[in-house]
Amino acid sequence: MAFIHTPLSFYILRFLLGAAEAGFFPGIVYYLTGWAPAAHRARLIGLFMTAIPLSTAFGAPISSFILSLNGAFGLSGWRWLFLVETVPSLALGCATLMWLHDQPGQAAWLTTEEKAWLTRTLEAERSNRPAHARALLQTLVHPRVLALGFCYFGAEIGLYGVILWLPQILQNLGVSSANAGWAVAGPYALAAAVMVLWCRHSDRTRERVWHIAIASAVACAGLAASAYAPHSAVLSLTAITFGVVGTLAILPVFWTLPTALLDGAAAAGAIALINALGNIGGFVGPFVVGWIKDRTGSYAPGLLVIAGCVLMTGIIALIVGHDSEAEYGEDAVQAAPARATKP
Repeated sequence: MAFIHTPLSFYILRFLLGAAEAGFFPGIVYYLTGWAPAAHRARLIGLFMTAIPLSTAFGAPISSFILSLNGAFGLSGWRWLFLVETVPSLALGCATLMWLHDQPGQAAWLTTEEKAWLTRTLEAERSNRPAHARALLQTLVHPRVLALGFCYFGAEIGLYGVILWLPQILQNLGVSSANAGWAVAGPYALAAAVMVLWCRHSDRTRERVWHIAIASAVACAGLAASAYAPHSAVLSLTAITFGVVGTLAILPVFWTLPTALLDGAAAAGAIALINALGNIGGFVGPFVVGWIKDRTGSYAPGLLVIAGCVLMTGIIALIVGHDSEAEYGEDAVQAAPARATKP
């Protein structure tokens, strides 16, 4: 990406980049289901997904700095951006092969008792799932899986409809380009902390759908309020912060629903399908905001639209999500064996 020279080369490489990225997130979510019992899954997925707000919180000011390298060694700032930010991905990709194991039974950092407990708990959960939860083709056309796909679609509209336009929204309110990166960092740093706390509360109470619904209502209220504070950068950023926090709090709790209902190839395929539908929302959100802005001259109507889409996520979760909560019974949350040594 750092060495493209034509629009065609950009489109080709961006497509290949997207194809390479497509399997990462659903792959990680599926991978985590093989390590965490359902009753503990929200906090684990939540910790993983804090990478989204933290990468924005840290990435915005870092990217602003990298862009200031414009002209160094004859390279423009955006080329430096791709070069420098590629290095951590390459390093961590190699580390993954050395540090991660396919199954708990292969982990040298778990005791024998811990391996036995974890394997026994996960097997008990799998045996309690209905037959269709393990049939791939039947699962992919199951109404609940499709409904969860649209649920995630609404959340991704809210996530990307804000994340890609927030710097421009702030600049439109008079925030300088130099300060926009720092202003963007605040909402996403706060969102990372709230994600962890919200997921822990969901695991502790063994409740999922109302956690999604409440978070979606907060996000909707924040995004809608930001549309009515168009002349104040402080009020607008405060309202958008509630929108960002609420939207990101939805995501890790949401992913406990399909992972609790499904198993094996069915789980992998359904997670990929739901993620694909969500990625369409990741395209629709920024496109809708930009399209409406071009025609109205204001970001406000677009923010109202994505606020409604995020609210749709909570409504769908309330309608279709309750069956997954049967997964969180006493057997799923039995105490793990005490660790005799430090990890």
